[in-house]
Amino acid sequence: MKILVVGNDARTHVVAETLANSIQKPVLYSYMKSKNPGIAKLSEDIQLGEYNDLESIKSFAQANAVDFAFIGPEGPLSEGVVDALDTIGIKSVGPVKELAKLETSKSFTRLLTKKYNVPGMPLFQVFESIDGLNEFAADEIVIKPDGLTGGKGVMVQGDHFDTKEQGLKIAKELIEKDGIVVIEEKLVGQEFSLMSLCDGKNLFDFPPVQDHKRAYVDDKGPNTGGMGSYSTGKLLPFMTGQDLSDAHNITLKMAEAIEKETGVQYKGVMYGGFIITKDGVKLIEYNARFGDPEAMNILPVLKNDFVEVCQAVINGTLDQLQPDFKEEATVCKYAVPEGYPTNPVEGQKVDISNVPGNAKIYYASVEEKDDEIYMTRSRAIAFVGIAPSIEDAQAIAENAVCSVIGPVFHREDIGTKELIQKRIDHINKIR
Repeated sequence: MKILVVGNDARTHVVAETLANSIQKPVLYSYMKSKNPGIAKLSEDIQLGEYNDLESIKSFAQANAVDFAFIGPEGPLSEGVVDALDTIGIKSVGPVKELAKLETSKSFTRLLTKKYNVPGMPLFQVFESIDGLNEFAADEIVIKPDGLTGGKGVMVQGDHFDTKEQGLKIAKELIEKDGIVVIEEKLVGQEFSLMSLCDGKNLFDFPPVQDHKRAYVDDKGPNTGGMGSYSTGKLLPFMTGQDLSDAHNITLKMAEAIEKETGVQYKGVMYGGFIITKDGVKLIEYNARFGDPEAMNILPVLKNDFVEVCQAVINGTLDQLQPDFKEEATVCKYAVPEGYPTNPVEGQKVDISNVPGNAKIYYASVEEKDDEIYMTRSRAIAFVGIAPSIEDAQAIAENAVCSVIGPVFHREDIGTKELIQKRIDHINKIR
């Protein structure tokens, strides 16, 4: 079994590790924009190149006679890597470019939910001109650029601007720049990620995870790609079984809607960002790949053979598999360069030789030179603790990230009892 892995981030590192751990003992070939030392170690061969260089990706896949591909991040999905590989008879876990619009175009996704009556939608409107902008009915609003923004583009009233008028001014600027903007009512509640693999008809759900976007302790500071996340392996401490069931059904309806709209079945990850509100579960957005950091919480506890799961996605046979996970909690914490995300130090060396062996390590934005690890400008290294309780998993992750030597910082509060209790209290108050 030969598998092509496309991507060079920490999420792709954990994907590669989980594939490599299969009882089928596959041989991995990895195509990366820059060399991830963790992925490189797991691979028989690697090639470096841009994700829009479709001919290079095809040649690399053909030369190594790969059986299928797994596309890690959104970049190569939006460039049409799945479509390109399909032309040479190589199937992928990942949607074709047209269906990746689920993530790459917020207006496409919202309009689809409206057309096919997908439940759990907030009040929203897509604007292509400033006409009617001031009449948008919600008291508090969220402004969403249409395209990819690396998890940092959404502007929320109360967090990024104070008044509705200021928000509408940002919306006008986005219409001038992009010709389109999505405005939504601000939802209040607790967010969670439900990532599902979809074979076009059936879903394979992973345990729900809670991500932490803000840079600093207590959800302060600018938005990031995600400073860390936690999962219990089952329901999150503030969730009910009904919340999970509602989120699952929204994703199921979304898979049906996208096939009705395009005539093409969605094969890959459907990652719903959901929020539990006083009115139940609402959909914030979809992504067309695993979350980063959330992938580091769910894949290490998967008991199913991941290669078999991927083959079922491609073959449309996910209904024959029962998702099976270790009943363990996981906490992921990122070590990031000082000054991240606004003004990160760059090119600084980090030493992880003292990190205890009971934590898992996944490389993100780093470079390896002469066996030394150097940070680039983004999130550098993810550390994951896995244990029977969140408390113990948190202690492992915290101990690991504190063992890093170099100009880094992290969020100490992710997975702590205090922060989780705050989440529970918040939901109880809302409900």
